[in-house]
Amino acid sequence: MTQFPKIYIRRNKIDPVKRFHPWIFSGAIKSQEEGIKEGDTVEVYNETGEYLALGHYNANNIAVKLLAYEKVTDIESLFLNKFQQAYDLRTRLGLTQCAHTNCYRLINAEGDGLPGLIVDWYNGTAVIQVHSLGMYHQKETIVHCLQGVYGDRLLAVYDKSAGVMPKMGQNQYLLGEKSDNTVLENGHSFLIDWETGQKTGFFIDQRDNRALLSKYAHNKRVLNTFAYSGGFSVYAGAAGALRVDSVDSSASAIDLSKENIALNDQKDTAHSFYTEDVFEFLTHCAADYNLIILDPPAFAKNISARHSAVMAYKRINYQAIKKIEAGGMIFTFSCSQVVNIDLFRGAVMAAAIEARRPVRILAQLGQGPDHPASIYHPEGHYLKGLVLSVD
Repeated sequence: MTQFPKIYIRRNKIDPVKRFHPWIFSGAIKSQEEGIKEGDTVEVYNETGEYLALGHYNANNIAVKLLAYEKVTDIESLFLNKFQQAYDLRTRLGLTQCAHTNCYRLINAEGDGLPGLIVDWYNGTAVIQVHSLGMYHQKETIVHCLQGVYGDRLLAVYDKSAGVMPKMGQNQYLLGEKSDNTVLENGHSFLIDWETGQKTGFFIDQRDNRALLSKYAHNKRVLNTFAYSGGFSVYAGAAGALRVDSVDSSASAIDLSKENIALNDQKDTAHSFYTEDVFEFLTHCAADYNLIILDPPAFAKNISARHSAVMAYKRINYQAIKKIEAGGMIFTFSCSQVVNIDLFRGAVMAAAIEARRPVRILAQLGQGPDHPASIYHPEGHYLKGLVLSVD
């Protein structure tokens, strides 16, 4: 039977664990056994010795990320069970055997009971990204779990963890090698750059929001800012937009956008591409767009940057609200976890007040269902979006 080192929690700090929140903060720890290192799997107890949970130890503010609330003797069995549950959920969502979509998120960290782990599926290649040393130590187990749920359909496993945190080594194939990197999403084709692209290569969490945008893009003049690989641009063009302008500060991102537009053969839509800072572009571009997408990267990665992030969201939404034609629509997003929906809506409202235009909220958006958030972990709702009508 495996013996795990023990950590003891202060009596007034055990309620979050009892309510199944997956994080234990460093200030909640009363004592711990000697020799515990970052990345170790530890058991958590209260002061009287009652077992509470199992998790990975981290030498930072979130001291333990919890994997289970029952006694565990076999880590690989625990992981395999969670992988199977995650796969079964995606099957119920209609994703694992879908003719028009073959890319989706399989493991969404806390949302699938595996804090610190992201796994995205790209038509035979699983791209993993770990965000804790404890999960990094489980890479071999992760590969075994992927083989267990996918069998012969698994062609390759690529580890995209380098740079996430120290001691992660280099990005590499843990199984197989690079093969076809073309995927389908709602019938649209995309080239995925999981080796050098952002995140795992594609922002799968926006799939349903891209589909919603396509309902409004016909005969519209569309501006897609922070375009990256052109996801919203492809959907807008396929829906019959008159013109789509894609803007990103990264030349490689714009090149990928161009490739994806070409891959989908959209000759009836005028596509233009701009390698430019989005804030600068919005100050001088024509005010003739009637559909604008604001999908920036996270402006705040920690609480200390939250205020400046809120100001940035206000600024960019102000510029879009000022520019858009009367009767136009704005799809605006924040993926900053530390900026909650209330702060984000407040920033957008402040922008509307300053722009002095009537603005109505038509819909509130979030990440797709293959990016589930645990009901016990509200922080998992990282993607916030609003569909605005501007008169």
